Amino acid sequence: MNLGLKDVHHNLGRFIMTAAGVAFLVTASIGMIGLYRGIVADALLVIESIGADLWVVQGGRSGPFSESSAIASDMDRRVEGVAGVATVRRFVQISQQFEHEGRSHRASLTGLDYPLDNGAWVPLVAGRHLKSGHFEAIADRSIGLVLGERVRLGLDEFTIVGLTRGMVDMGGDGLLFVTVNDAASIAQRRTSEEVLLARSTAGRSGQGSLSGSSVAQDSKIAAVLVTLNPAADVASVRRAIMAWGDANVLSRAEQQSLLLDQRLWRLRVQILAFTSVLLVVMAIVISLIIYMLTMEKRHQIAMLKLIGARNRVIVAMIVEQAYLIGAGGLALGLVLANIIFPYFPRRVVIDPGDIAQLGAAMAVICGFASFLGISRALKVRAQEVLS
Repeated sequence: MNLGLKDVHHNLGRFIMTAAGVAFLVTASIGMIGLYRGIVADALLVIESIGADLWVVQGGRSGPFSESSAIASDMDRRVEGVAGVATVRRFVQISQQFEHEGRSHRASLTGLDYPLDNGAWVPLVAGRHLKSGHFEAIADRSIGLVLGERVRLGLDEFTIVGLTRGMVDMGGDGLLFVTVNDAASIAQRRTSEEVLLARSTAGRSGQGSLSGSSVAQDSKIAAVLVTLNPAADVASVRRAIMAWGDANVLSRAEQQSLLLDQRLWRLRVQILAFTSVLLVVMAIVISLIIYMLTMEKRHQIAMLKLIGARNRVIVAMIVEQAYLIGAGGLALGLVLANIIFPYFPRRVVIDPGDIAQLGAAMAVICGFASFLGISRALKVRAQEVLS
């Protein structure tokens, strides 16, 4: 006779409520880990999709994702002349807020170096890629724009010629792809008041050059994307470019490391801390339930001892109940996670490896939780059946 299953059947309502409570804690744990995985996936999305071997950024900086970067407007032509370089593309990404049909929209404006790059690496769900050097855009669905719609960015109107899904930046803002020249033009837009203020400031300082920007730079280009020849020596290319003194060179792996190990490090620690708290709460809940169930069965345990049942039978009953609660909570929590998280505003990635690790952690928790019940059950004497 399986005493653990018999007792669960006898207290089915309590078992279901306990498993449901554990399931919500499991769902929260999956959500915390999945949210971090989603943020990492969003942060690395452009780096992994755009297909550049090297990123040439502003000298002394690690941009454009970990910090700001502004390079000379002719940097792409200089890099193109380096031995071993196959193709170069300019890159710019700017956070942009704009009004459309009475609503405020926010997007991460990403420049494509048309015609070298028409956005063919961007997966579309509708429409087409860019076919013109000006006034066309590809938008992520999360921005709220539709195919064929005209939207005003800066001083010009752009037509949405393509739609994509899941293309967002680290902050969760949808990507809006335009050409690099259009992106630079939008970024340099100034109101008449800003123009007058810049002229006044230049007049007082005696400077005749009006850049129109509060940052001393001659370009809005953030980086140059380099694709190398198959036989190129990466180290030689890096040395040649960095010898100029006004540029820094980062590989794809270095860009990923800067994001994960520096910019997202605090987020990783915070999510790990919150997940640890949830697991501790889960251990406490399961321990209390098992202990209460054991206390309620003191009479039955004393009867088992009186008729000669060995301790391992009682231990097996308590351990089995603990693991049934844990398994039920894990299964129900995984079902809830797959139902709920697809509707979250941020991407939540449910990774099988993370679920396996969570299952292993729950196995340890259930083993610890059953220890309290076991220690109490072993103290029950057969004489207590008479009390």
